Amino acid sequence: MGVPEQLAERMSMAEQHEYLRARFSRRTMIRGGAVTLGAVAGGAFVPGATAQAATPTTTFASATTVDGALVAPFGRHLAYGNDPRTEMTVSWQVPVAVKKPFIRIGAHPWDLSRKIEAEVRTLYTPAGVGASADHTQYYVHAALTHLRPGRTYYYGVGHQGFDPAEPHLLGTLGTFTTAPAHKKPFTFTAFGDQGVGYHGLANDSLLLGQNPAFHLHAGDIAYADPAGQGKSADTGFDSRVWDQFLAQTESVAKSVPWMVSYGNHDMEAWYSPNGYGGEEARFTLPDNGPDKKNLPGVYSFVYGNTAIISLDPNDVSYEIPANLGLSGGTQTTWFEGQLRKFRAAHDIDFVIVFFHHCAYCTSTAHASEGGVRQEWVPLIEKYQVDLVINGHNHQYERTDVIKGDKVTKKLAIGDTAYPETEGVVYVTAGAAGRSLYAFSAPDSYEGHLNERDSVASFVNTKDGKVNETVAWSRVRYLDYSFLRVDVEPAPRGHYARLKVQGIAETGDRIDHFTVARKAK
Repeated sequence: MGVPEQLAERMSMAEQHEYLRARFSRRTMIRGGAVTLGAVAGGAFVPGATAQAATPTTTFASATTVDGALVAPFGRHLAYGNDPRTEMTVSWQVPVAVKKPFIRIGAHPWDLSRKIEAEVRTLYTPAGVGASADHTQYYVHAALTHLRPGRTYYYGVGHQGFDPAEPHLLGTLGTFTTAPAHKKPFTFTAFGDQGVGYHGLANDSLLLGQNPAFHLHAGDIAYADPAGQGKSADTGFDSRVWDQFLAQTESVAKSVPWMVSYGNHDMEAWYSPNGYGGEEARFTLPDNGPDKKNLPGVYSFVYGNTAIISLDPNDVSYEIPANLGLSGGTQTTWFEGQLRKFRAAHDIDFVIVFFHHCAYCTSTAHASEGGVRQEWVPLIEKYQVDLVINGHNHQYERTDVIKGDKVTKKLAIGDTAYPETEGVVYVTAGAAGRSLYAFSAPDSYEGHLNERDSVASFVNTKDGKVNETVAWSRVRYLDYSFLRVDVEPAPRGHYARLKVQGIAETGDRIDHFTVARKAK
């Protein structure tokens, strides 16, 4: 991405950003003229609703438009707002600049009379910042508020010259359903490390068949930066990979909110000092985190009786330290505040945390992240988090019940964990599509048990890799897979349940266990 290798090795993400801007901005500004695009327009479903402003995105290319009738939107993806019962953002992409983008929305496909203006975020990447020539990407967002809980809406996205309400374009419509107002059973799915390719596409087709309410993507999303070391010397960077990714996932993400967390491959130095400027152009996530400017991938939301927290482990990673210390400790403080709030809430039973780097994994590639264990595991245990979902290592691994780095209960396939009294279960679900890693012990999964009392591994610390021998590696599966979680509420005083399954790309079940907690 344009920083000499010998410099990149000792630069933080912010220092690489400053270097790239100094190197490329002057040249491109002289050629094209500077253009800054922020919030063109926000949207709301009903009068009186508030628009969600865009994060301003600076570009250096002048835009020209073509006949809108010749341009079709693609790459639709949804995300919840701060309140999934009443807020949804619909995002999409166009290949060239268009005029007056908008969304139509209604309760029926034949009633799309409500037309709401959308905002455009333009992202320019000059030649030399990666593998491609100069190119500009156009991402469009419409933030909808004041929706009704538990309702299914139809929508179509368009622009001047392309109106989805026209009869010949009705096939382009999508749907979404808001979160219910009260506790109800639901399903969600999760994985990390997808990228673009056959296996990612295969997992997406299986995801859709699970009928999830939402999907969690635990970092390393598209792999536009294939190296993932937070070092912009990598000349393989190509931001156009994001366009392929969004087109690939559209079959699911146009109807299922695709809630992302950021990993090491998601740090791209050209766009912003924290490396997340490109992601901010492409995604609109809840903005209730501790620091929207530096930590746009840190947020929480509540669906039914379950609270979900997304964290950014690049902030605490010793293994890949390009953004180490980015939040100055504010993320961990915010995390504890969220845990305390959700545990005290009368209508929330389960708390689930997802982020990229693994707290506990025996992969021979990245294994475990000591920064996560140091900063967050004590809080995860203190507030009895019900399930932790990670990516980073490209395989499926599930731990026993853990507290204080030790096994408190052997959790065999099919068993039940009780976090209020026993400890926490961690799942690595990083086999969504990218090339697979390896284990130091044999695979052991449902129908193919090969258990080991101890497994050799390591943890990444501030002093480097430290070898360890662990007893908590219960399920290991080295092939493509994802996670399915069925949430079953219960009357007060009875046990609510998370029924968790590991699902292989073949559709076979490779793991299942239950997390139970007395409902409030």
